[in-house]
Amino acid sequence: MTPDTGWRPKLVALDIDGTLFSAGHGQATYTIEERIAPALRDAVDRVVDAGVHVVLATGRSTFGITGVLDLLDLPRSDDGKGLTVASNGAVTFSYRPVEVLTTVTFDASQIVRMLLEHVPDALVAVEEIGVGYRVNRHFPEGEITGEMKLESVEELVSEPVTRVIIRDPHASEQDFVELAEKVGLQGTNYFIGWTAWLDIAPEGVSKASGLADVAKELGVRREDVLAIGDGRNDIEMLTWAGRGVAMGQAPLEVQEAADDVTETVDNDGVAVELARWF
Repeated sequence: MTPDTGWRPKLVALDIDGTLFSAGHGQATYTIEERIAPALRDAVDRVVDAGVHVVLATGRSTFGITGVLDLLDLPRSDDGKGLTVASNGAVTFSYRPVEVLTTVTFDASQIVRMLLEHVPDALVAVEEIGVGYRVNRHFPEGEITGEMKLESVEELVSEPVTRVIIRDPHASEQDFVELAEKVGLQGTNYFIGWTAWLDIAPEGVSKASGLADVAKELGVRREDVLAIGDGRNDIEMLTWAGRGVAMGQAPLEVQEAADDVTETVDNDGVAVELARWF
């Protein structure tokens, strides 16, 4: 969308990894340094001071988000309740304290078994909301957070879940792009990360669906939403929002889905975009 003269967002939705923080793109394993750049903090402060909602919309679980909200000193609304989209839209919650508002689950058993036929040594994780993850083996340090409980794959998918992560530290991002195309993930929504990382969500669930719920709760029209992100899991959100902006290092398909492209995360792309409006 090209905003009309005088347009200003009433809700700013921000991805986290690769948008607020550098995210080790293309590396087999990586640790994200959770540091808010001064320019970014100043920009978010201006948004909040203008009375505009700031909503984090991320693939992270609730456990991995609250610390980021604290770094940004969010929420600062009169009622002290900030709304957040977690787990690629499968969970929304308010903070502080964490109060889960919505969850969407699905039966992942068949899809997980099918994928493991192609990547039998893959790591598998399912989310335990507000706690951490149940995993078949431990993930590389720092990639997922919270408590980790070891279980067999059969136990992991024995009941409906909000999301499943399939991870192979020995494969590449392109390997997983080809895998997803080969198997055809029917009945789900899926997102491929910057490494060999496949995030599987219930069909129809994305950051866009979660953000739509949050915007409705806040009384904000989609036309008045500014969304900024860098990953394939941001595409639906960027196309849904009144103005969707891709980070400068985003893959080409993400940039093409957006209304505009800002600077890279290392060049404070979020701050550059927010300075246009605040």
